[in-house]
Amino acid sequence: MTDRAILTPYFIDRQSPRLEQLLARPEWQINRVELPAGTAQERLIPLYQPLAAFVAETVARGQRPVSLAGDCCTSLGVLAGLQRASLSPTLIWFDAHGDFNTWETTPSGFLGGMPLAMLVGRGEQSIAAGLDLRPLPEAQVILTDARDLDPGEREAVAGSAVTHLPAVEMLLDHPLPAGPLYTHFDTDVINPDEAPAMSYRTAGGPSAATLHRAFGRLAATGQIAAVSFSSWNPDLDPDGRTQAVCLELLQTLLAG
Repeated sequence: MTDRAILTPYFIDRQSPRLEQLLARPEWQINRVELPAGTAQERLIPLYQPLAAFVAETVARGQRPVSLAGDCCTSLGVLAGLQRASLSPTLIWFDAHGDFNTWETTPSGFLGGMPLAMLVGRGEQSIAAGLDLRPLPEAQVILTDARDLDPGEREAVAGSAVTHLPAVEMLLDHPLPAGPLYTHFDTDVINPDEAPAMSYRTAGGPSAATLHRAFGRLAATGQIAAVSFSSWNPDLDPDGRTQAVCLELLQTLLAG
């Protein structure tokens, strides 16, 4: 399948020129928008509208959308675009964190800790409403790793219909559903001994070799309809070591 990539060089609603400098390719679309004043949610809706349109158009062209950005909230734009293209995928979410917080469970108030909850209709919904995003059924979500969960978030995941695979190795044997897969890869899932340049480092986690095996299995299905990629922190990676690990893994995921 032919991939078509879009780079949103932002961390939440703040531009990341360094991310654009490192990642942008001539053939990629760059999603850069003059954001309005207001709350982060109000600023993100106009940023994610072009992303959703790009995803829908790419699917309609028979190609696979690949979204790269500085955080996980852009997944809302990707799913909105897939829904506009009449796809209801199974979402496979690789992350050191659950991103399943709501305003009631979050200890920090960090919007970037909420996108998976938003995608399934929990908690903060103003961005989803602004994108006409319908909640993805929780039973269509596989969350893998998520080794760092806040207490209320852990309870929410356990009480949900989300399939939580605490070890990425479990995905190697886990039965996969038929139909399209949307794979979200937050690079902080990688063990920080191998990829240390993360804003929210969490000890432990899968090796790059384990992730290559898991991504290879997913790629071999031929079912991956879309990929989103949440970047390492380029300001913490002076030698490019983490960048190399992350981009090699992305290539494995896209090999199918």
